[in-house]
Amino acid sequence: MNVRSVLNNYGLRADKAFGQNFLTDENILRKIAASSGADKESHVLEVGPGLGALTEYLAQSAGFVTAVEADRRLIPALTDRFGETGNVRLVQGDILKQDFSELLTAQSGLVPRLCANLPYNITTPVIIKALESGLFASVTVMVQKEVAERMAAVPGSPDYGAFSVFTQYYSLPKRLFSVPPTCFFPPPKVTSAVIRLEVLKAPPVPIGDTTLFFRVVRAAFAQRRKTLTNALSGEFSALGKERIAAVIEGCGLPPQVRGETLTLAQFAEVANLIGKMPD
Repeated sequence: MNVRSVLNNYGLRADKAFGQNFLTDENILRKIAASSGADKESHVLEVGPGLGALTEYLAQSAGFVTAVEADRRLIPALTDRFGETGNVRLVQGDILKQDFSELLTAQSGLVPRLCANLPYNITTPVIIKALESGLFASVTVMVQKEVAERMAAVPGSPDYGAFSVFTQYYSLPKRLFSVPPTCFFPPPKVTSAVIRLEVLKAPPVPIGDTTLFFRVVRAAFAQRRKTLTNALSGEFSALGKERIAAVIEGCGLPPQVRGETLTLAQFAEVANLIGKMPD
């Protein structure tokens, strides 16, 4: 597909407000579709189909594809391309305002998967919404390379942060391959990467209170230079620094430990102990 020609034919242009960088490399498109795990037993939710380049490959593999496009200007081009395709449904709207359950109910017998070349400006909220929904077997997305590295980062590495812990609480992330700016029109200013999140059926570690767990995680990374004791003392001021220090010690962690070195299991242990502390 010649993106320039299609845009010209419909009097369109890439709109920065929608974060539009159309993927043009057919080999990359094939690899993304193959990496998504889409097969005839799958219902793929595609976010931001653009002109339908990835949609085409997903439709060839998947049992059904629901493609949600925010830019209403693109709907005529998508309708002309997929209007007669029996296993593709087009939805115009903001994905962050859509009910994922409703989008998937039309094909309830199929395994839900999410696959997308995500606009950079909605990457994090879409991933959070998808993982928290608990609906998908996998989430395969192309994102900014740095974001992919954060999701797959290990404790103690510069990229490791609250989003790393969040992603790894819900899934097993696997960074697949990088995609240079030259594969897009117009080319973005950053390198992209495709990452697959294999969604876990249950948390990898026992956690008593999920809200408390993520509160601990966010506080630990809010000021990375602080020790975990100081970071959590600020967040849980009602407990006091001494009791927070006792929690850290009770988990077998050194007094000067920083949150950026903790594994998901260690964060869970800290959160579970805090949850048992009397007010």
